[in-house]
Amino acid sequence: MLATISYYTTAIVCCIAAFVIQRIYLKEKAKNATSISVQGIKWFALAIFSWGLGAFINITLTHFFEVPHQSTLIISLGVFFSLLNSLFILMSIPSIEHSGKRNLVIRIIERFTNKEVFIIFGVILLMISSVFLISFYSNNQSNTNSNVIWLIDIPISLVVAIALLQELNKAFKNRGMRFMYLPTFALFLLIVVAVTHRIIPIKQATIWLSENTWNLLGVITGLSFKFLFILLFTILLYSWKLLAEKEEQQSEFLKIKASKTTLEKDKESLLIANESHLDTIKHLKLELSQQKKKYKKLKESSVVELSERQKEVLANLGVCGTKKSYTEIAEEMHISVDGFQAHIYQIKKALNISGTGGKEQLIQYAKDNNLLSFATISCD
Repeated sequence: MLATISYYTTAIVCCIAAFVIQRIYLKEKAKNATSISVQGIKWFALAIFSWGLGAFINITLTHFFEVPHQSTLIISLGVFFSLLNSLFILMSIPSIEHSGKRNLVIRIIERFTNKEVFIIFGVILLMISSVFLISFYSNNQSNTNSNVIWLIDIPISLVVAIALLQELNKAFKNRGMRFMYLPTFALFLLIVVAVTHRIIPIKQATIWLSENTWNLLGVITGLSFKFLFILLFTILLYSWKLLAEKEEQQSEFLKIKASKTTLEKDKESLLIANESHLDTIKHLKLELSQQKKKYKKLKESSVVELSERQKEVLANLGVCGTKKSYTEIAEEMHISVDGFQAHIYQIKKALNISGTGGKEQLIQYAKDNNLLSFATISCD
């Protein structure tokens, strides 16, 4: 009765837990398929599923085919699924992230590929199959044979339990969860009690305890370490997820910080360019102001009233200034050179013309203001 309760409880809880964890794995895989932690979720789900599948097969054999609970077939299948569970746990342990040194067994496992690890365990399972066949077809199918089969699994289970204890403690320590040391140690003790329960003959155990108490102890420890294992890995899974989200937020923060730095540099460049443009605009405004002043002067000079004699001098200069000198133009006008130059001086003063190129400016002024009609000489 106790064995039946244990099988049903294990099958229901483990299959449901494996299904939920597998859904988490598929969701996380879609985000990051190459992450070691995500791959570890897959192996963790398979480890739990192997327990549930083994319990389901035992229910089928004992209820529908009426195979006794203590038969060699049931015990051999139990060893097979226990080893399969140990394999998947070993595959999942390397995904437990921490900053400490790895357990020796895990360092050895990490040297092999997944395929090579499966081959090694395949050889072990072949050995178990051989023992099962020999025991099954033997005339003496006693508890001794069953105990021999369990002895193949127990060392592996203990090695896995020690590796699991160390890696879990390092992971929880790395995440600031040292209060989880007690549950992980409790898990290790439950595993030790469970595997010890398998190899002690019931006749030897009934010396200290009744048969029902001994069987109840086996069921309680077997279920307890399975449920505690699921609980610890679930806590580890969600702490990993929170850590991953924290790292993702930190990464996003660094990206934003880098983007901010780039924007600040761009802002400085724009400010420098803006200052340069402001200087250019200031310079252009200054030139424009100067041009306006020149234009204003020219405009003021354009409304200057010249005398008839000054118009005549300016017109004659406009007609012949490019071909004749002041002396020649003065002779043509029958005035002295000094008198001609005195007129030119007065005209320049009136028009506010100074500096080099005064003659050219006077010629251009005469042409622009239609003063050539006042000319009294010809350059032909």
